[in-house]
Amino acid sequence: MERTEAIGQMRATCNELGNAVTRLHPLVPRLNAPPAQAEILKALFELTKQVEVVKKHLIRLEKDDGSTLV
Repeated sequence: MERTEAIGQMRATCNELGNAVTRLHPLVPRLNAPPAQAEILKALFELTKQVEVVKKHLIRLEKDDGSTLV
Protein backbone atom coordinates (compact mmCIF):
# COMPACT_ATOMS: atom_id res chain seq x y z
CA MET A 1 0.00 0.00 0.00
CA GLU A 2 1.35 3.37 -0.98
CA ARG A 3 1.53 6.31 1.40
CA THR A 4 -1.18 8.14 -0.56
CA GLU A 5 -3.51 5.15 -0.26
CA ALA A 6 -2.86 4.84 3.46
CA ILE A 7 -3.59 8.52 3.98
CA GLY A 8 -6.81 8.20 1.97
CA GLN A 9 -7.98 5.19 3.95
CA MET A 10 -7.13 6.85 7.23
CA ARG A 11 -8.97 10.01 6.20
CA ALA A 12 -12.04 7.96 5.26
CA THR A 13 -11.95 6.13 8.59
CA CYS A 14 -11.58 9.41 10.48
CA ASN A 15 -14.63 10.73 8.66
CA GLU A 16 -16.58 7.60 9.61
CA LEU A 17 -15.50 8.00 13.24
CA GLY A 18 -16.51 11.64 13.25
CA ASN A 19 -19.90 10.80 11.79
CA ALA A 20 -20.45 8.03 14.36
CA VAL A 21 -19.61 10.36 17.24
CA THR A 22 -21.94 12.99 15.80
CA ARG A 23 -24.76 10.42 15.66
CA LEU A 24 -24.25 9.69 19.37
CA HIS A 25 -24.80 13.28 20.52
CA PRO A 26 -28.60 13.40 20.12
CA LEU A 27 -28.94 10.11 22.02
CA VAL A 28 -27.23 11.37 25.17
CA PRO A 29 -30.19 13.37 26.59
CA ARG A 30 -32.39 10.27 26.31
CA LEU A 31 -30.33 8.56 29.00
CA ASN A 32 -32.04 10.66 31.68
CA ALA A 33 -28.96 10.44 33.88
CA PRO A 34 -27.35 13.90 34.12
CA PRO A 35 -24.06 12.84 35.76
CA ALA A 36 -23.50 10.10 33.20
CA GLN A 37 -24.58 12.41 30.37
CA ALA A 38 -22.03 15.02 31.39
CA GLU A 39 -19.22 12.47 31.41
CA ILE A 40 -20.32 10.96 28.12
CA LEU A 41 -20.43 14.37 26.46
CA LYS A 42 -16.93 15.12 27.75
CA ALA A 43 -15.70 11.81 26.34
CA LEU A 44 -17.38 12.43 22.98
CA PHE A 45 -15.75 15.86 22.83
CA GLU A 46 -12.34 14.32 23.54
CA LEU A 47 -12.90 11.69 20.84
CA THR A 48 -13.77 14.42 18.37
CA LYS A 49 -10.66 16.40 19.29
CA GLN A 50 -8.40 13.40 18.86
CA VAL A 51 -9.90 12.47 15.48
CA GLU A 52 -9.28 16.06 14.38
CA VAL A 53 -5.64 15.79 15.51
CA VAL A 54 -5.21 12.72 13.31
CA LYS A 55 -6.85 14.49 10.38
CA LYS A 56 -4.57 17.50 10.83
CA HIS A 57 -1.51 15.28 10.70
CA LEU A 58 -2.82 13.56 7.59
CA ILE A 59 -3.24 16.93 5.90
CA ARG A 60 0.35 17.82 6.77
CA LEU A 61 1.55 14.51 5.36
CA GLU A 62 -0.39 15.13 2.15
CA LYS A 63 1.24 18.53 1.74
CA ASP A 64 4.71 17.11 2.43
CA ASP A 65 6.07 15.93 -0.89
CA GLY A 66 9.05 14.22 0.71
CA SER A 67 11.58 16.80 -0.40
CA THR A 68 13.57 18.83 2.06
CA LEU A 69 14.51 22.44 1.57
CA VAL A 70 18.01 23.37 2.60
